Formats: sequence, structure tokens, C-alpha cells
Amino acid sequence: MQIAVLDDWSGVARDMADWSGLNAGLTVFTQPLGADLVERLQPFDVICLMRERTPFPAAVIDALPNLRLIVTTGPRNLGIDLAAARARGITVSGTRSRKTTTSELTLALMLALSRRILPEAQSLARGGWQGAPGRDLAGLRLGLVGFGNIGGQMAVLGRALGMEVAAWSPNLTPDRTEPQGVTLAASLEDLAARSDVLSLHMVLSERSEGLVGRAAFEALPEGALFLNTSRAGLIDREALFAGLRAGRPARAGIDVFEQEPLPADDPWRRAAEDFGERLLLTPHLGYVTEATWRLFYSDTVAAIQAFQAGTPIRTL
Repeated sequence: MQIAVLDDWSGVARDMADWSGLNAGLTVFTQPLGADLVERLQPFDVICLMRERTPFPAAVIDALPNLRLIVTTGPRNLGIDLAAARARGITVSGTRSRKTTTSELTLALMLALSRRILPEAQSLARGGWQGAPGRDLAGLRLGLVGFGNIGGQMAVLGRALGMEVAAWSPNLTPDRTEPQGVTLAASLEDLAARSDVLSLHMVLSERSEGLVGRAAFEALPEGALFLNTSRAGLIDREALFAGLRAGRPARAGIDVFEQEPLPADDPWRRAAEDFGERLLLTPHLGYVTEATWRLFYSDTVAAIQAFQAGTPIRTL
């Protein structure tokens, strides 16, 4: 059996689980596969995906004659054509995931932007000292676009910091928000208008694509922050850039992008140069933690072992 592990950008997959018991050939790809993806993957019986970094549509699945098992990290992967895999008799399995990592990163971005941590640290390294005062979070208003697992965690974190919390999503009702001390906004624009920090936590779908655009940014109050640690497709990127030029939002923290890894000539990189400290970009760190990687890859190994043994396996 030949196993391929894709998109191990950090180069740590071999160290995060014990692969030795699989009695199989293991190849780890630390760089994204481009146009030669199908050619490079021809020999493999098992392909291990890192979330949705590499899409697996029908055209790819049908072009891999040896493929018998796909294991994706995380409990779902919208980049896999499950119907095409079933038609070929290919088993598709997922792993468990941890639920707190993205909210932790969102809090880190909120604190870094509010207290100007990066520009102050850079100034100190250059021989400077204190610059403009940072902004307190206590007493500010946190607006959550989406109120699922991560949105709910953000509400707890926001309240712990002394923030007032409101939320909105298309189907959100007061019976979900009120028990957690969260106010339900009437609309996205209403939520934006009452938010000193507007944070996005929704699943990307046809209905939610481009959800946060010009109207929401124009509704933000002076000095507001905007955070997206969810999916790039949820926002209108050009509307955000226009909003930053107009001062609404005053600052933004972005962890997710339309193309990853981010190309050298991507508009996001140019925007980071143009807006300086007002636009903080991080390379999709929301779920990138050591504990998560150990869970992902140990579950991946367990799925492959179960497949080899012919025992039941968690399927998507």
C-alpha cells in the first residue's frame, strides 16, 4: 500500500503520529501540488488531505486508478466530491477536530489590533518607545456574524473581557441568544452599526457568499475593528479595501484567503503594504495548533489501520 499525505506545509506530519505500524510506503508532500497533481498521485492507494487545502473533484478522483481510501482531517470536507468517490467504490473518512482554536486566534487578533501590539513591538525593536495609546476592550460592543460553536465561544470570551455582545445570522432567534446574555440584532447592518468589533463566524455557502459587503462596512461606527477567521468568500474583498480607505473599519484582522498559500502578487499582500498596521494578515492559523495536528494525524493513522484490517471506519 502506498500512502500520500498532502499539504503538510509545516513539515510536521511525520512527527505528529506514529505511522510505523501501517506497513506501507509513506510520501509526504510539503508543497501544494499544481497542474501535475494527477500525475504525481497516480501510484497511491491512500490519499490523506489536510482539510480543504487541495480540492478533490470528480475529475481528479476518476483519474486515480489505484485510489481506494481518502482520509481528510476534520469531520467534513466540502472539497471532496463524495458522489464521485462512492461511484468508484472509494472509502472517504474524516477525523475528529478541536473546537476552541479559532476563537482563541480571533481573540488574539482582536487584542493585537486594539492594543497595537505589533507596531509597538516593531517600534521598540528599532529603538523607539511608546506610540499612540491602544484601545480598551472592556465596555466596547462585540458583534458576531454567526452564532454557532465558534460564535458562542466568542460571546463567552467577549463577556469575560467586559464587552457587550450582540449577534446576527439569517436564522438566528432570541431563544438561542438571550440565555447567553447576547442581544439579537435585527439585520447585518443593524449589527454592524452597534459593533465596535465585528467578527465573522459563519459557514460558507451559496447563501452566505459575499455576505459582508459595502453596506455592512459603511454602517460600522468610527474606530471599529473587523475580523474574519472563518472563510474568505464570506466577504466582498474590494468592499473591505474601500472601507479601510474610508476608515470603516478602522482596522481589520484577516486569517483566511481566496487562494492559499497566498501568492506573492495577491491583492491581499498589496493591501497589507498600503494599509500598514491597519490591516493584520495571518496565514490561516485558526486551526493550526500542535494539539490539533496530533489529533488529526493520529486519527488519520487509525483510519488507515482500520481500512487495512477491514474493520468499521468513520465515513463521510
